[in-house]
Amino acid sequence: MKRIDSRLNTASAEFQANAAHNRQLAADFREKQRAVRDDRPQRDIDRLRKQDKLLVRERLKLLLDPGTPFLEFSSLAANEAYGGDVPGAACVTGIGIVSGREVVINAGDASVKGGAWYPLTVKKTVRALDIAIENRLPVVHLCDSAGGFLPLQADLFADKYMAGRIFRNQCMLSKMGVQQVSVVLGHCTAGGAYVPGLSDYNVIVRGTGAIFLAGPPLVKAATGEEVSVDELGGCDMHTSVSGTADYPAGSEEEAIAIARDIVAQFKRPQKAHVEWQPPEEPHYPADDLYGILPRDIKQGFDMHEVIARLVDGSRFHEYQPNYGKTLICGYAHLWGYKIGILANNGVLFNDSALKGAHFIELCNQARTPIVFLQNITGFMVGKEYERRGITKDGAKMIMAVSNCEVPKFTVMCHGSFGAGNYGMSGRAFDSRFLFSWPHSQTSVMGAEQAANTLADVKVRQLAKQGKQLSQADIDAIRDPVLGEFKRKQSAYYTTSEIWDDGMLDPVDTRNALGMSISAALNTPIGDPRYGVFRM
Repeated sequence: MKRIDSRLNTASAEFQANAAHNRQLAADFREKQRAVRDDRPQRDIDRLRKQDKLLVRERLKLLLDPGTPFLEFSSLAANEAYGGDVPGAACVTGIGIVSGREVVINAGDASVKGGAWYPLTVKKTVRALDIAIENRLPVVHLCDSAGGFLPLQADLFADKYMAGRIFRNQCMLSKMGVQQVSVVLGHCTAGGAYVPGLSDYNVIVRGTGAIFLAGPPLVKAATGEEVSVDELGGCDMHTSVSGTADYPAGSEEEAIAIARDIVAQFKRPQKAHVEWQPPEEPHYPADDLYGILPRDIKQGFDMHEVIARLVDGSRFHEYQPNYGKTLICGYAHLWGYKIGILANNGVLFNDSALKGAHFIELCNQARTPIVFLQNITGFMVGKEYERRGITKDGAKMIMAVSNCEVPKFTVMCHGSFGAGNYGMSGRAFDSRFLFSWPHSQTSVMGAEQAANTLADVKVRQLAKQGKQLSQADIDAIRDPVLGEFKRKQSAYYTTSEIWDDGMLDPVDTRNALGMSISAALNTPIGDPRYGVFRM
């Protein structure tokens, strides 16, 4: 493969201005992430200390192999919900290395509302277990939750992807032979009791851990029976009487050590075979990305420059370089793994959509995982393009993406608008992992287009009633729509709603993709098979 010849002028005023802008965005993101991880009211910390409990990240430090990376999912989940009072959606999830094994970790954060489950806590947990299912990864649950947040029970309890889905996913993992261990560090009440109940192994801490369908107050209210926490569902009762838990522990440190020893007994999987060679650092520095990304979401740039900062040796074999030039397709290696890359240079035309569909077929035939780098304004619209069949050519690309058997990975690098989001493996198309960069935007169309469209519709409606609007009236319709669109297409809203698996500083993307590809290869790759392509 040839090295990409960068044409970047790092001394230019444009590059320097972009770099300053994007470094600040990355710094803002890292500060938000730090605050979500570390800032808690002192009263909540004191409460946990009095209970002889560790904070959730202290528990993770004990659980993970020293010096190994932790790929945290959705660290800013719920950052724009519930008045900002539920940082991280009250749980920590991600992929880490425990006793030499890649595992998914699902940890309740009792420093946030006692670890109560909010609707986005449930969504984040379900997504973590979906990742475990898709990639056949064992799960370690660190259980410490006050249970469902009752004022919002209607938003988290009964529907298909609400709390029951957590337990359904646990059952699916068990059916697949993927093991789970729960470490009961606090109370597991009501539905939460089924997390250890459905795990293969349970460790419970004496004095603080408890498992029951109803706590002592509810038992008294329901039956009149008076019973203590330990009598009802404590460590000794469950490890010596009910058999619901397997291993007693005298402290959190001991419990986590036992869990590490359990994971060490798990069978090591045979990973799917893909082409691999010794890794090589990119030829160009990753922090050039700050200067490459434009400050204006509407401004174009060459995605070759991004690819050159992500892949081994900055080497790239480009497929059909002279056809469908608004979509870059080609092969590279990333951390040694051979991958196919699809990256947008703006809008998708008929030829670029056809090229993308064909390249996806090639990757499937060759068992080559695919990375989608989204920088897409959508499919081209207009009379000429409809006559050329832009809809059916776009449908071919969506058909190819949907039926992809090789693992897919998506990074929202810049804009993601309209059906371009679909063709480039957006959230609805089951990429194994999807990440966002801080400045990226996602919506059905650009904010100004949407505001102008809605204002125009309103003006036409009123005109039919014989009313005429002044410019001030039109602005009064347009401006609130514009503001709301801008808020909801931002990466912070996207990640708050868990439309991605987390926000990344662009310079961390290569490592995140490397971990994601490694995790994905725990699942065998199926034979290529598609639906009907409209010709």
